[in-house]
Amino acid sequence: MQTSIRLCTKEETDAVLQIINDAAQAYKDVIPPDRWHDPYMSATELHEEIVHGVVFWGAWRGDRLIGVAGIQDRGEVVLIRHAYVATNAQRSGCGSALLRHLEDQVDDKPILIGTWADARWAIDFYRKSGYTLVSTSRKNALLKQYWTIPQRQIETSVVLAKRCSCPRPS
Repeated sequence: MQTSIRLCTKEETDAVLQIINDAAQAYKDVIPPDRWHDPYMSATELHEEIVHGVVFWGAWRGDRLIGVAGIQDRGEVVLIRHAYVATNAQRSGCGSALLRHLEDQVDDKPILIGTWADARWAIDFYRKSGYTLVSTSRKNALLKQYWTIPQRQIETSVVLAKRCSCPRPS
């Protein structure tokens, strides 16, 4: 069955949250224990992300949501946020299709993705998709400028970039 991609509606927020929390189980023993929560994302956190401009797209097989990814315009850059594929749909091409679709939504702006430094599979996926890791000092500055995350998460994350000489953080 073919994958279709479309904007997620407000009525599908629970399904988006379910995909995020299912797929995030892969991070449980990888990210620092002090950064892990169960569930990984609460309904309140998801709502706050949406209020702050994260727009979620979904990958569908028939009437079943199998993957989600958010996109957030931050002015001079665009962030890919909260990209997850349901455990039983991983390695099916869904994540690549979602990422390409989001990239097609962006004009010529640089695209940035943050992920956990020890999530090698995620880093490898983004690198295979044409993203490059930014230096540690640039990563720290970008995370502080474009994301709202605690210092501990900055210390344990990486940033990957595409179409980017990356604007110098102010």
